[in-house]
Amino acid sequence: MTIFSKIIAGEIPCYKIAENDRFFAFLDINPLAKGHTLVVPKQETDYIFDLDDTLLSEMMVFSKRVAKAIEKAISCKRVGVTVIGLEVPHAHIHLVPINKESDIYFGSPKLKPDNEEFKMIAQAIAEKF
Repeated sequence: MTIFSKIIAGEIPCYKIAENDRFFAFLDINPLAKGHTLVVPKQETDYIFDLDDTLLSEMMVFSKRVAKAIEKAISCKRVGVTVIGLEVPHAHIHLVPINKESDIYFGSPKLKPDNEEFKMIAQAIAEKF
């Protein structure tokens, strides 16, 4: 069971943004930017391109809804989208509020929000979802 499956199951706490019967969105705890969110399928699959076509397309549509909520809650020019897929063996999409290309560079130092800031960010995005 991956760390993301444990988060989905409620075994590990998270800053939840949204969920439905197939997907779960929550704040990245090592964010590149305020509002950096992960979208994962509830089905545990390592590689995003191993998801069946229907699930993959539904994941993108769910991610779009999350991105639109992020745009309403966090000041940014765009929400960048990336899939790296090496960090956790569970398919996931990074949604990162950006104002310039370098804002989505994963080699950058990560932000260190405290618990209260994480809660405020998650609530602000969730309310826009």
